[in-house]
Amino acid sequence: MINCPFEKVLLPVDRSENSLRAIKFAGALLSGVDSSEVTLLYVMTGGYLSERMKNIDFRAELIKETQTFKKIREKHIEENIIPFLTEYEDNLKKSGFKGTLSKLVEEGEAGNKIIEVATREKFQTVIMARRGMSEWKGYILGSVSNKVIHGLLNQNIYIVGQKITENPLSHILLPVDGSEYSMKAVQHAACLAKQVKAIQKITILRVINVSLYLERVRQGIDPEAEAEETLSKAKKILTDEGVETGLIETKSVVGFPKDEIIKEVQEFGYNLVIMGRKGRSAIKDIVLGGVSSSVLNNCFEQTIAIINQ
Repeated sequence: MINCPFEKVLLPVDRSENSLRAIKFAGALLSGVDSSEVTLLYVMTGGYLSERMKNIDFRAELIKETQTFKKIREKHIEENIIPFLTEYEDNLKKSGFKGTLSKLVEEGEAGNKIIEVATREKFQTVIMARRGMSEWKGYILGSVSNKVIHGLLNQNIYIVGQKITENPLSHILLPVDGSEYSMKAVQHAACLAKQVKAIQKITILRVINVSLYLERVRQGIDPEAEAEETLSKAKKILTDEGVETGLIETKSVVGFPKDEIIKEVQEFGYNLVIMGRKGRSAIKDIVLGGVSSSVLNNCFEQTIAIINQ
């Protein structure tokens, strides 16, 4: 029996359309999980102080500096943050979410703080929205999602796409290569299929790496037979967990993995791609052309799940 990693979910948000998409996706994902505990996390970056500093007489308040800033912080949270976090809570409840909801406000750099909280509180899954930067841009500017993806190696991470349909989990793509990492993604999909009733199709895709094709043949291995074996193994994981065979489709193509996966995602109506990864650093992913990194940085409309557990 596969355990579903949704008992503790961290949902970082801000006051934007991006976060509203993440809330909508989380509602669809977690509506069937009765025992889930979701924490809405908002990270203050310090800008709230700069707007009010001009009104503070630092000479008169020097001794009481800590108390003054504490009051400013508390007032800002109460007036500007709690209202929209409460609205997000209401939206999750309206979506059918039956678990426990809590709010957490932290201060610091957003990416680092999300990593710190997720690690410290042992969250299993992080769900967050993306804004849509290119690979190099995301790395150089230190985008929040890019930092979180490369900073968390023990949590599953959902990067919610820029297009959310009424049923954001209806069509799922599962790229597999036979490794334990990709099979973790298959197990995760099996977990989803048990709790999300609106799933209409799960496509398992095996890309036979063209650069290794002749090498495998020289080794006496039939690459296409090997691919079919991988697909059969992945399909069995799903069916053993009760997924109906009518929901499962298998595909095998020859090419370069990242190119073929991106092509598949962009040509067909997938709204969720579930991938396992080994946990490279940001530099290695860019230099070596990591498959998961390439998919993330070329497929903006779809939600991408990076499975680490």
